[in-house]
Amino acid sequence: MTKVRRFEDLICWQKARVLANTVHALTCHAAFSKDFRLRDQILDASGSVMHNIAEGCDSGTDPEFIRFLKMARRSASEVQSELYLSLDRKYITETERRQAYDQADEAKRLINGLIAYLRKSNQNSAGKISEEQGDYLVEEDEESFSDLPDHMIEDNPPDNH
Repeated sequence: MTKVRRFEDLICWQKARVLANTVHALTCHAAFSKDFRLRDQILDASGSVMHNIAEGCDSGTDPEFIRFLKMARRSASEVQSELYLSLDRKYITETERRQAYDQADEAKRLINGLIAYLRKSNQNSAGKISEEQGDYLVEEDEESFSDLPDHMIEDNPPDNH
């Protein structure tokens, strides 16, 4: 297991960032950019996926982190729904919809995996949550919020996508 020191290390956050950037690129299409309501809604929802993951990391407890992860997952579903409206209005192609939809799906799967991990770690600690249990340890000059399996984090998060 590896200590996660910042939300940027989480693969689910990294994938949510890719999704937000994909959605942004789609909304730059001429017709899409003029539909202010749908454009703003899908941009907000895609940003909310990554922002809720980040915010949850600083929440202080695993149950609170899980609550934010659930909000992130719901925002990813909202993006998926809005992608259909974008397709129906011919702002994007089916290929573009499918690509962004699959990115949202991947983020949701990773979020679900993190939720399952956090729930399991809480069950193993008999439901008691405390900083002493290692969930949110503070080490010398470095804060870490969880021990996660290596497959859930990346040591060197990408700069862009």
